[in-house]
Amino acid sequence: MSHGHRHDHEHHHHHGSEDASSLPAALDPSVPDEELTPSQLSRRSMLRRTGLLGAGLAAGSVLGGAGEAAASTGQIPAAHGSRSGGYLWLAGDHHIHTQYSNDGKYRVVDQVRHGARYGMDWLVITDHGNATHSRIGVEKVNPDIVEARSAYEDTLVFQGLEWNIPGAEHGTVFVHPGKNEVSVLKQFETDYDGSVKDAGASTPANEALAIAGLNFLAEQVQRRKVKDALMLANHPARRGVDSPHEIRAWRDATDPKHRIAVGMEGAPGHQAAGIPAPLGMGRARGIYDNNPSANSFAGYPLESYRTWGGFDWMTSTVGGLWDSLLAEGKPWWITANSDSHQVYADTAVRGGPDSDYAANGKHTDPVYSGKIDLTQGDYWPGYYSRTHVGATSFSYKAVMEGIRAGRVWVDHGGLISGLGAQLRSGSRAVTLGGALHVRRGSDIDLVVEISLANGPNWAQFVPTLARVDVIQGDVTGPVSDKDAFTTPYTKVVKSFEVNKSTGTVRLSYSLGRVEKPVYVRLRGTDGNRTAVGPMGAAVDPAGPALDVVGDADPWKDLWFYSNPMWVLPA
Repeated sequence: MSHGHRHDHEHHHHHGSEDASSLPAALDPSVPDEELTPSQLSRRSMLRRTGLLGAGLAAGSVLGGAGEAAASTGQIPAAHGSRSGGYLWLAGDHHIHTQYSNDGKYRVVDQVRHGARYGMDWLVITDHGNATHSRIGVEKVNPDIVEARSAYEDTLVFQGLEWNIPGAEHGTVFVHPGKNEVSVLKQFETDYDGSVKDAGASTPANEALAIAGLNFLAEQVQRRKVKDALMLANHPARRGVDSPHEIRAWRDATDPKHRIAVGMEGAPGHQAAGIPAPLGMGRARGIYDNNPSANSFAGYPLESYRTWGGFDWMTSTVGGLWDSLLAEGKPWWITANSDSHQVYADTAVRGGPDSDYAANGKHTDPVYSGKIDLTQGDYWPGYYSRTHVGATSFSYKAVMEGIRAGRVWVDHGGLISGLGAQLRSGSRAVTLGGALHVRRGSDIDLVVEISLANGPNWAQFVPTLARVDVIQGDVTGPVSDKDAFTTPYTKVVKSFEVNKSTGTVRLSYSLGRVEKPVYVRLRGTDGNRTAVGPMGAAVDPAGPALDVVGDADPWKDLWFYSNPMWVLPA
């Protein structure tokens, strides 16, 4: 069978109601360059240039499999006797807006084309939930998404929406593609969106409506209306309205098999917003320049309304809210996204004064303006923020399952090319999101392999990883106070200085004989801006610094974060 015939077959399954399980043609070493389309060849050339494609494999793409092949990908070979299997590490973005958002501008194909150009394997279109969108927008955007799936067959394009969570902030909601994707999203938005239902205030009734919405999505999966559905909280600390008890309630709303709410943006979009004027907006990274309001959770400190090294305060604070959730021993994952609405230094504007979103459910197509716009704060998908998901295949189902399992790490500015991490005990091992079940007193080792940046990022410099931190915390079980947002038993336990600029870095850290449940997670930095963490030097001696409103060039302060792994001795 020729490559062209096989490729056509994959295309049919990839963008229909079924899943593909093969690599995209641009990543498939068995497909020669001359058989690629121009867009596929461009993508392969980009991956080679940036060091993400070499020796016939995508760097940072394959976990497991013994020997040199696994090592060449920047991932750790499985421990001897381990049945960890292999993963494709697929980069994506779950928070993207188009002309079908009241404050958006671009066509679906514009966002997908740029995402594909900047190395995205999967994207979620998440136009704002509102009365107009629920009335006509959900249906009208779908043909554009279907067309983009066909035009960019090496990129998985999900349909979702940005949910106005009743009683809280925003969240990404998306479903597995299929014949009911529009009807399920439309009913969900109509019945459970805080804007549509005028349910934005922080009241018990509105919080209950949010839980009902998550239960509705779980029911659609159970009834097989859609194959899967997920929710991730967006920019959770931006306005202080996502209280700790609400986050816990979302996480625990549905049974683990059909868990819908699985995590939050560890780093928000709008990262260009901190570029100083006159070369930028001169605002805050993430547009995190708010103050408490009547609906904000009163316990949050003022510094929670700012980003730290571009990351949300809930994530960046060692021993803070994210760690308090992880210390319960329950999954809650982080991501990083563009929240792309209006792109910094772009030349497009909305099509004209006749653009009537309320009447048409969309803005007119963008047109060339004749000038570069430096007043916007967003980047294209993949240009700056990346969420890497360990998937069992190149398919919609596998991406969703990888997110739910927590096989996720995130980075800014292409700080690193690949990350492999395992907790090991003898022949047993787990990777990101996993739990290692061992006998009490077993010796546990953390083994990390990092592929450094092997080429320039999209700002045209090669970033340098300066340090990697190991963060460890005790698992103390469910909290009695659902509004707890600190834990006293989490801290940076080891820091590794990185003394090379290219190639692969291999690190190991011994947890010793583990007698009680613990978790570990990883963090890395270019070292340009660090400060003592909010919990003090004994907890975090050199964490991310508070971003300065109006003076926060995102390219001068790069970090990566991993999701956690647990050790559960019995």
